[in-house]
Amino acid sequence: MSENRLDEADGLKRSINWKQGMAIALGVPLLILPSLGYLPMYVSAAAILIWGLSVLQGFMQNAAYAEMATTFPKASGLPGFAQHVFRTENYKGKYDKGKLIGGFTAWSYWFGWSPILAIFAIMVGGYLYGLFPVLGETFTEYQLSLISGLVIFTGLFVINWFGLKDGAILGYILAAVSLIPLVVLAVAPFATGRVEMANITGSWWPTDWAWDMHHVLILFGVFAIAQWSACAWETAAIYGPEYKNPSKDVPKALLACGIICFLLYVLVQSAVIGVLGVEGVLAEPVSPLIPVAQAVFGEAGSIITIIMLIFAMILIIQTAYLGSSRAMHSMATEGNVPKFLGKTNRQGTPFIAMLVIGAFNLVLISMGNAAAILAASAIGYTCANGISLFAYVRAKKHPAFAGLERPFKAPKGWKHVAMIFGLFNVPLCLVGVVYLNSLEIGWASTWVGFIVLSLYLPIWLYAQHESRRAKNQVTTAPSSDHEAAEREKVLDLR
Repeated sequence: MSENRLDEADGLKRSINWKQGMAIALGVPLLILPSLGYLPMYVSAAAILIWGLSVLQGFMQNAAYAEMATTFPKASGLPGFAQHVFRTENYKGKYDKGKLIGGFTAWSYWFGWSPILAIFAIMVGGYLYGLFPVLGETFTEYQLSLISGLVIFTGLFVINWFGLKDGAILGYILAAVSLIPLVVLAVAPFATGRVEMANITGSWWPTDWAWDMHHVLILFGVFAIAQWSACAWETAAIYGPEYKNPSKDVPKALLACGIICFLLYVLVQSAVIGVLGVEGVLAEPVSPLIPVAQAVFGEAGSIITIIMLIFAMILIIQTAYLGSSRAMHSMATEGNVPKFLGKTNRQGTPFIAMLVIGAFNLVLISMGNAAAILAASAIGYTCANGISLFAYVRAKKHPAFAGLERPFKAPKGWKHVAMIFGLFNVPLCLVGVVYLNSLEIGWASTWVGFIVLSLYLPIWLYAQHESRRAKNQVTTAPSSDHEAAEREKVLDLR
């Protein structure tokens, strides 16, 4: 079989290089949009520092993920690595607990990425509602969000039906349309002298901040929310089975995405606080870039900003749609969810997974609150990162994996770094985000998060039953074939 093709059972095809993988992941810098006003609410101008540290955290974690991507080149990113590492080979019992852990990691990762579709569909509806008042006479903001989600999900499904390569081409187009204006909005306030450094240095921490348990838990929660955005460029590794040369393409794509994210996250938050001040940001928590554009470019700038942000949101929806569908495909391939969810078309697109994810997010839109959905999603993403880092440690120490070829290697001793950040995620950030959710929006989002995560258990048990039934059919097939042959012989004799 050609090196550029996977086994037929996998279904995905090696069709992209590191530039195309980076293009798909370039939606990640836009994940800062829902939290530009959220982080300053708790940590004032120190949000700039939190974003920078969170992207650096991404470098620490993604070095481990890049090594895993080249060690297991057919595995789909975090969900694929964890499922492969925790699986028990030649397991004889009824249920493999290791397989359950790996599958839960993939499910958590899927839940970390999938709700991005609903979050940004709600934001698109909100921006359209504000940009075109005439729409408000016909539709409510919720209806516009639902219509936006239906149109965007359908359009992206059609485009990606023809394979990941076309998705990358769309990523190039949308990156040019949305990321370049985002860079302009990050740089122009500094270039035009609109940034007042006193707005940053004078409000570095909230006046009532204290290093007690209450505020420390808030800080862990803030890091969890920031990680949901600033570390998400690991998505460039999830396309490991679809890179032409994973050993070279994966590290390049990750490094390029990380550098872009670091610059944009720090600059955008600095520009927003520098122009508006912390109080001004809190007055526009949902869309603080609009008054920044008005201050720098005038009234016309706000309209351009909204249009640019809508294109930007479509880009991040595209990134999340592809990432979450690959995670679901990986779970189906590993036998952790029903097999039909991994079905691909002739172009290698996991179209059943995409249909299910689109329908799931249309249901999430009914919550109507992007912040609540993000808070629930962050619980899944934090769990996924923590357990995936533990999987890396296991892969470095377990005899079954220690001797595997690693075309890309993280620096020596990186398993200790991975363990530290794994524990930082679970339990510290997990406890922090649950505590923060309870303060901000009550327990509803936390319950949604835990309910969705717990649904994995019955789904997994059904998948195990499905796998055992398929094995039993294979086992009995030879005797059935033999009996059929004997019947044919009898008929011939007659």
